[in-house]
Amino acid sequence: TRRGQNVAKVNFVRYADDFIITGGSKEILENEIKPAVVEFFKSRGLTLSKEKTKITHVTEGFDFLGQNVRRYGEKVLIKPSTKSVKSIKIKIREILNGNKQATAENLIKMLNPILRGWANYHRHIVSSKVFSSIDNFIWEQLWQWSKRRHPKKSSTWVKNKYFHTYGSRNWVFSAENLRTGLNAPNKWLRLVNLTSISIQRHIKIKGDANLFDPTWEDYFDKRLMSLMKKSLKGKAKLTSIWKNQEGNCPICNLKIAQDEKWDIHHKIRKVDGGSDNVTNLVMLHLNCRRQTHSQDYRMSS
Repeated sequence: TRRGQNVAKVNFVRYADDFIITGGSKEILENEIKPAVVEFFKSRGLTLSKEKTKITHVTEGFDFLGQNVRRYGEKVLIKPSTKSVKSIKIKIREILNGNKQATAENLIKMLNPILRGWANYHRHIVSSKVFSSIDNFIWEQLWQWSKRRHPKKSSTWVKNKYFHTYGSRNWVFSAENLRTGLNAPNKWLRLVNLTSISIQRHIKIKGDANLFDPTWEDYFDKRLMSLMKKSLKGKAKLTSIWKNQEGNCPICNLKIAQDEKWDIHHKIRKVDGGSDNVTNLVMLHLNCRRQTHSQDYRMSS
């Protein structure tokens, strides 16, 4: 390759023991890359899986980690793979068929973690149509399950027992949660609706960003804060940080109000071995954070 350029357009992406290698042409992949990989594996007593290894054009697409990557015209779209969609449907059907006499409450408790986990994994890609399709599939399966449980009841009776209106949504599979303790009001359990889980596009890290370069510290801190604000786990972490410092900014010792601009700061920088744990993070007023950077201020943990 010429200096500063990757003429062959060869890139390597790995997760655990799964990996993909992209190249500028089929010839490069077949004649140069694949033999090099085979030799690399052979010297370590390993072999490539013939079933999983194939060379394909991006317009035909390929599956990687449960998702399908394919170019449509000028756009490359990533969607849940057909195999992944089939797998979640099989799982749902198995649960319903294996729990024909279960209560609606227990059925919801079994299904919700599975549906949330699957949807959260795929929420960062092009998933809206797939989510809607699976919601329709689930409704059909639950309607059959409900009718089987009460073969002598009318469709209206079954609908009123298991499917209710919640907000703007109709036909929500629901059950009263009666196990909330003495004198506690009953709470409704509702089946997760995949289309209600918002799609959040993944924001790629800038190509020249370096986690071990102090000049990029501000960029990674802001990225971390943005990601934390988008998840329940991240929001809980932010709350813990705020409580740990009693709601006060450690620099000026004044309260950090909800309507104020604030930022996250590492006590010990990542480049110096610091972590993203709650104990190594503090919330600072935006102006106070600028002060710490302009003076290269380091906080003690």
